[in-house]
Formats: sequence, structure tokens, C-alpha cells
Amino acid sequence: MSIKVLIVDDSAVVRQVLSQVFTAANGIEVMDVANDPYMAMDKMKAHWPDVIVLDVEMPRMDGITFLKQLMASRPTPVVICSSLTQKGTDISMQAMAAGAVEVIAKPVSGVKGFLEESSHELVMAVRCAAAARMNRVRVMPSANGGNPLETRPKLSADAILSAPTGSNVFATTERIIAIGTSTGGTQALEAVLTQLPRTCPGLAIVQHMPEKFTRSFADRLNSLSQIEVKEADNGDRILPGRALIAPGGKHMMVKRSGAYYQVEVVDGPLVSRHKPSVDVLFRSAAKFAGKNALGIIMTGMGDDGAKGLKEMHDCGAKTIAQDEESCVVFGMPKEAIKLGAADEVMSLELIAKAICR
Repeated sequence: MSIKVLIVDDSAVVRQVLSQVFTAANGIEVMDVANDPYMAMDKMKAHWPDVIVLDVEMPRMDGITFLKQLMASRPTPVVICSSLTQKGTDISMQAMAAGAVEVIAKPVSGVKGFLEESSHELVMAVRCAAAARMNRVRVMPSANGGNPLETRPKLSADAILSAPTGSNVFATTERIIAIGTSTGGTQALEAVLTQLPRTCPGLAIVQHMPEKFTRSFADRLNSLSQIEVKEADNGDRILPGRALIAPGGKHMMVKRSGAYYQVEVVDGPLVSRHKPSVDVLFRSAAKFAGKNALGIIMTGMGDDGAKGLKEMHDCGAKTIAQDEESCVVFGMPKEAIKLGAADEVMSLELIAKAICR
């Protein structure tokens, strides 16, 4: 059965481009389009969509107000489609806190390039949203078809870093945590990080998120948490009481430097169709931290991180997968569990305690 999509955007060009992208993809049907939330509400009286693709800044009613009303009355998967300006970034972070499932980047200009370069991202965002369990999406306080891009080769972490050769990392008193997540992860990470004390081990985190959104996301978590949360810069040390978020559009790796750990932020191709990739982070943790690390894979669609977690497990690290009941999308943890990569499967509520333990 096709995923029925409603596109709500005040730009006729964007509505047209999005319609073309989704029409070209297998299993997605553009149910209708609307140029503002009022028109969208009229159309939804007759037919309710499976996913809404929503602009943020529109006339008559802005997208955040519409999103909040929607989540209060009938929670529905929403993909925010917003320009990557500083103002738009802040607004989009508010939208995610209000219950949006995914955020994708709408071009300020160059629609043809947007179609060519972002078709796969758009299609995957809608599929992720359609698979979301809306009963797990918590509204927070404010603060292979016709798409040719889907045939791109799916690169492994080999494209960035060679595989570990075994559990040959000697044990140290320095402990680190590597976390990977995607759809539903913004809320899951908030639930975990806000419970951690300043004495917790240092964390390196990959959350699938576009470039420029990760800094606002990290700043928001930093304002809510006891620990320091920041978007990672190349060479940042992984310290107790600090969480480093991989910047959107870059890969992040754990590296050993003498007696301590730091991160390396690098460019490169998509790995497991993502940048940053969880597989890259986890492989680096397996290779350079081994038994000194804890790997955690959380809610998200697809399989990015599953193989990397298995490599961490095989190199002596402790590993955890989030359980199905507490996931928004039980994709990434499910694939890791199938590979035998997880020592433990636990609910979101217990993960912070496991980190401290």
C-alpha cells in the first residue's frame, strides 16, 4: 500500500519539485498539496495523509503552530522541510521539539540541483516518517523505483577507515561511550543526556541530521543537561561529563592520543548512505578503544551502525541496543540485534543508568 503524502508549502516551485520526487519513488503517492495550513486542514477533512511534508515559514499560520495543533489533536508523522538559514535552523529545532519526526533541507535557490542531489534524502525521510510509531513521539517543552539516486552504491565504513584486526587494545582507566541514532533520536538523546551526571564517561554521538542543524541541536541539549554538550570540532577531547555531537555533513571518528581519546572530524563519501555515519563512529571506537568503550545503538530507520556495533562487540566493547517498545523506529537496533551485536537490549529509560554503571 502506498504512503499517502500531503505537501504543505507556500512555494509553488517547491510543491512541484517535491511532487516530482515523490511521484518518481515506488510506494509513495502525493495525496494532495496545499499552500498553507488552513488549506491543508480543509483537504484533510476528506482524506487523512500518512505523512505531511511541512514548510515552517508560511503566511496565515506558521508551520510550528500547525504542527503543535496537529500533535495535540491527531498525532501524524511530519517531515519538516526548511531552508538552512540560521533563523530557519532555530525554527526547525523548535519544530522537532514539538514532535516532527524528520528534518530535511529545502533549497534557498537551485531547485533543479535540489532534485538531483536530495531526492534520496527526501524519499527516505518520508519512508522513515511513515514507519514512525507516533505513540512514542513525545512533544517536548519549547526550547526502488523511478528515483535513479536509490541505485547509488551503498558504501561501507571501508571507504573511511580500515577494519579493526581484533581485540588488541589494552585496557585503561579511560572509558568512552559511542552512541548512534537516527529517526526519533533527537528526543531519545534528550531523554538520555539530561539524566547524566557530570561524572559520566565522555560520549561521542552520531545523530543523522543535516549540516548546520547539529550545532543548534547540541546547543539545545547543552542548555538542558548537567553535562557539556557541543558540536564536535576536529581534535576535541572526549572528556568525562562531555558529549560531542558529530557535525552534519561530516564523519566523526574516535582516535587514541597517548593516554586519552579525541575525535577526528573528516569529510568523505556517504557511508551506509549517511554522513555522518554511525558505522564509521563505531568502527573507529572498535579499532582505537576496544574494551574501553561502550557502544549504544538507538532508534532509527535502516541499518547504519549495525555492522559497526558488531565490530565493537567483537573487539571487546560492551554493547547495547534500544528495545522495540521504546523506539520510534525499530530499524537500526533490530538489524544490530540480528547480527548478534548487542550484549543487552534495554528500554530508553534504562540507558542512562547503563552509561553511569
